[in-house]
Amino acid sequence: MLGSQLVITALKRHHVTTIFSLSGNQIMPLYDACIDAGIRIVHVRHEAAAVFMADAWAQVTGEIGVAMLTAGPGITNGVAPLYSAAQAESPVLLISGDSSTAEDGLGAFQEMDQTAITSPLTKISYRPTSAAELARCVDEVISIALNPRRGPVHLALPFDLLTQESGIHRLPDVTPSLALPSLSTLDQTALHDVLANAERPLILAGPTWARAHMHATRSKLETALQLPIVPMESPRGLKDPSCGDLAGLIAQADVIVLAGKVLDFTLAFGRNPTFHADARIVVIDPDTHVLDRSRRMLGTRLHSALQSDPAMALQALGEASLQPKRADWIRQASDSLASRAIPNAVRPPFGALSPQALCEAVQEFLGGANDPILICDGGEFGQWAQAFCNAPIRVINGMSGAIGGGICYAIAAKIARPQSTVVALMGDGTSGFHFMEMDTAVREQASFVAIIGNDLRWNAEHLIQMRTYGKERLLGCELAESARYHEAATALGALGANAHTAAEVTHFLRTLHEASKAVPLCINVAIDGQAAPVFSGSLNASSSH
Repeated sequence: MLGSQLVITALKRHHVTTIFSLSGNQIMPLYDACIDAGIRIVHVRHEAAAVFMADAWAQVTGEIGVAMLTAGPGITNGVAPLYSAAQAESPVLLISGDSSTAEDGLGAFQEMDQTAITSPLTKISYRPTSAAELARCVDEVISIALNPRRGPVHLALPFDLLTQESGIHRLPDVTPSLALPSLSTLDQTALHDVLANAERPLILAGPTWARAHMHATRSKLETALQLPIVPMESPRGLKDPSCGDLAGLIAQADVIVLAGKVLDFTLAFGRNPTFHADARIVVIDPDTHVLDRSRRMLGTRLHSALQSDPAMALQALGEASLQPKRADWIRQASDSLASRAIPNAVRPPFGALSPQALCEAVQEFLGGANDPILICDGGEFGQWAQAFCNAPIRVINGMSGAIGGGICYAIAAKIARPQSTVVALMGDGTSGFHFMEMDTAVREQASFVAIIGNDLRWNAEHLIQMRTYGKERLLGCELAESARYHEAATALGALGANAHTAAEVTHFLRTLHEASKAVPLCINVAIDGQAAPVFSGSLNASSSH
């Protein structure tokens, strides 16, 4: 087989059916190999969009998401979303074409040290030097991406390796990946005892636990261990609007288990009074540097730091543990997380639509939709969407704090689950990053609903400047009132509508959605620009975001 055929055949063996890509010279051999393998290439309008889509594919399916970019500016254009994928703990394989090994050091076209660029953002970045190792490289990096803590990986593939005969006619067997060690009997007993003696235990979990493929595991463990498990995947941390009064809940817990949740700014670095002064804290994590950081930051407050796959450790505990019933605590936790009480709520000017009212109208639609998937993207409006909209599968703009991937996320979600109703809520600023991917959605028949909350500004920055510098020193916040996002969508082959009231939004969702089964629907909605909601006890939570 040619080197390119080895790579694509290896991907096929890992059940890869779809690759997100933008074409270029050095990856043409891979494109050709995809034809015979029957792997679909979704061709995008910007390299970053391909990586965002691979990220969303991984989040929605729980499987490896694959992006394929060419060399030089192709790979560099796709670097930023790698940071988002890493922070979201998404198993993404970025494949890039590279200059030929035979021309290394000679000033080849687009020659650069790609792995030096991507290494800080991936679990592994590797450039093979022989065609014979290509299939093994694919196997190994996919295994690394899927092992805890999940995250992106990168293969830089030299052009000459892709175009030469490998001498291999049958793929070598896949080497089983090395699993993390399970907890020792002593550690498992200690973990059981600290939870069994707790009255108000709480598990704070990392982003992986928010994914659809983890829902059943999380529910089973909550029942077996008689405690709430709260995945944290937002940079707002203690002020995450989708988690209600999380800060108040954490402050009451007497035992806190960080199950793959990194102790960082989202938990105010564990400083008092984030945790109760007498709370015992357990950290279960696959990464030694996370455990070392926890020991350094928590000191004597740390009960134990255990290296293991958190899900595996807790499942073993759940199977062997008999925990006391904590119905009152579980009910209290549920009420805190569901809290949407906004002290001193701002009323919009007369005739203006509040972001909450818009989101409630969208939620009514989601409630009756088939297999709904919710995409939330943006600064302030994105937080309103997270607070007042929900669906069994949700993709947000994640721990990285990046915005702009929402349209890309929606396209990938629809391709991954064609039967689903995909709704993406985003701000007007956010929508502009990858608006041209509406063309991709039309070409790929990836229909989804885009709701653009249009407050005519970069509202997060507007609020920061108003609070810090005052109204007279606003700079770079306003967006043009003349922008017609719905008309731009129509020009790209989608359907578009303009709305000013919740009733109009409801009307368009009911009527135009039925007519847009093969193309996206973009509803541009004028809203009052308001600060993101913060609920009750979270008002006093410390956060830098």
